[in-house]
Amino acid sequence: MLKRQSNGMMEKNLSYTPYDGSSTPFTIGLLQLDPARWIEPDGDLSYHLSKKKKLFAEHGERVFRAEPGTEQAQQEIIDALAEYLPAHHPAIYRRTGSLMEMAGHTVDLADDRSPPLLSAGFLVQDDLVIMRKGDNGWRIAAAFLAFPSSWSLADKFGKVMDEIHAPVPDFAGGSRNAGLINRMFDNLSPDRFVVRWNWSVNWGYALYRPASQPAHETDPMQPRDAFVRVERQTLRKMPVSGDILFTIRIYLDPVTALAGQPNGKELASSFADQLEALTPEQADYKGLLRKRDSLIAMLRKMATNPATVG
Repeated sequence: MLKRQSNGMMEKNLSYTPYDGSSTPFTIGLLQLDPARWIEPDGDLSYHLSKKKKLFAEHGERVFRAEPGTEQAQQEIIDALAEYLPAHHPAIYRRTGSLMEMAGHTVDLADDRSPPLLSAGFLVQDDLVIMRKGDNGWRIAAAFLAFPSSWSLADKFGKVMDEIHAPVPDFAGGSRNAGLINRMFDNLSPDRFVVRWNWSVNWGYALYRPASQPAHETDPMQPRDAFVRVERQTLRKMPVSGDILFTIRIYLDPVTALAGQPNGKELASSFADQLEALTPEQADYKGLLRKRDSLIAMLRKMATNPATVG
């Protein structure tokens, strides 16, 4: 049964655990995705949509930007979502004319006062980013980014992939990973959906984590207060515009929740292994230099006796 916590999050079994050894940090790690699993709404849908509306009202261009000339591409995306969501999640999404209803929220799909990508973002928990190819490579041409993971839309908007990934260890321009990403974007076909995973650690619960709000590694929170921030990222090339839609879904799980999973010991052990394997540059990028050792110690204890952590 789902239970709302005081921070607004729903208590539930962990949806995804890429730190279990199935996904290696700081690699591209693309996997084929069944198109039927493109978007995966869950019991947090209403809460996430409410947060998105509040964040846009408060921050405006910090969470939504779009280049002139992307309107048709934006419309292609909302049309794709309007077709997909009620077909694959009929228990959650119901369309009547131009109105889409879901989890206590309603979006007018034909509202010409709202950019189509903005309306599309109010349909799903995922953030939506349009990548468009220009003379210098693939750039962010439009985005509804309500839940960034320590980056800023204002800083990255209009930049190409090499510039976007410049601060990421092993992904800077000229690196093997940078070349692979650009080739993958070029070669992605409209009938192929792909997915990849990323994770980080937050010292506290916050969906909205822009670059101006770091992971608070210097605050007095203890390892038991940490949250694993899992990103489920999907990529698909839109058949009409040729742009690539990049979706980012955030899952925030207390680290202590690992102890309650059927494979909790194994999860804690593999997560500790991945933390230990990070280079100093990688750990610094993830904001884990100061608290990594204490977090690893807690995970090792959890792997031995989960009942002692809580």
